[in-house]
Amino acid sequence: MPDSSDLTRIINGCKNGNAECFSQIVDVYANRCYGYFYRLTGNKDVCDDLLSELFVKVVANISSYRGGTFESWLFRTASNVFYDHLRNKQRYKETLAVRKQWLESETAENKSPDDEQIDKLQMQLNKLDEDTKELITLHYYSQLTFREMSKMRSEPIGTTLSKLHRGLQKLRQMMES
Repeated sequence: MPDSSDLTRIINGCKNGNAECFSQIVDVYANRCYGYFYRLTGNKDVCDDLLSELFVKVVANISSYRGGTFESWLFRTASNVFYDHLRNKQRYKETLAVRKQWLESETAENKSPDDEQIDKLQMQLNKLDEDTKELITLHYYSQLTFREMSKMRSEPIGTTLSKLHRGLQKLRQMMES
């Protein structure tokens, strides 16, 4: 942990765009912030995502730090990142609930022969983990591009493509069985 004069020097370096100073901030605070997120979520993958998002926000908003304890500012930012995550998760659940209600409201007489296959697809889709289901839904139902999905999820496009590909393989296997 740097002393207050070192921390002031590091923060001023960050405000001036010094990448080495940002790296020092990450080195000093990453473990504590990860622990904070892990205690809140209990999920390693979510923690990794939240930690990445936190330090992106630190880089973008370091100029808003006006003094006081840096840790308070940092953890307030971490708290905002976590609550944004919860709000996004809730919106996704609400969207799924509306979709489920819509699917359940369809009557049997309005169904075409292809509807059985669509129903099977929806049932298998619901058996996938939330992350995979979200990717498939975003791409095929919401028609987001890979770039839009990776930006929305704050992950590299290759990661998004890989997760979607594995998810589609798993869904295909489920549909064939």
